[in-house]
Amino acid sequence: MSETVTGTAGELVFRPAKPADVPALVALVESAYRGDASRAGWTTEADLLAGQRTDAEGVAEAVGHADGLVLLAERDGELVACCQLERRGECAYFGMFSVRPGLQGGGVGRAVLAEAERLAGEEWGVGAMEMTVIEQRAELIAWYERRGFHRTGEFSPFPYGNERFGIPLRPDLRFERLVKEIGRG
Repeated sequence: MSETVTGTAGELVFRPAKPADVPALVALVESAYRGDASRAGWTTEADLLAGQRTDAEGVAEAVGHADGLVLLAERDGELVACCQLERRGECAYFGMFSVRPGLQGGGVGRAVLAEAERLAGEEWGVGAMEMTVIEQRAELIAWYERRGFHRTGEFSPFPYGNERFGIPLRPDLRFERLVKEIGRG
């Protein structure tokens, strides 16, 4: 699967990640969510979590997952965004969604989400996408709601004590499950 999409975000080329892409993916995800670099965009979690967002081991697992893939979006051969998709029965899990901070708000994220939905619906034949978002990320949840996701009121705990997912800066973090019905191919 390699597809070129041209729109307001410019020409994006989508392809599945390979093991050689892992270092660039880790750098992209970290830049979108943690540290001062992430503050250039609006998806930062730097006020909620310190430390790392992911690591090479976790990204490599996602890249090599038998029932999933990491979708890359490139512009002029440069990695600008990514997301993880994993088949889970009649649903596709959507995660690790990252857009380079300086490009956030310019349509790249919408294009990546649309391609993920197309792939999950048309190529995998699933009827819904699901994800988990930190409940305190109201602006991010609102962005997903504007794109058709619905809050479920189903929560799961944040993995406190596991620094692989970051160092919480507050004691009340938890994830909420969001779901969107998508068309099947």
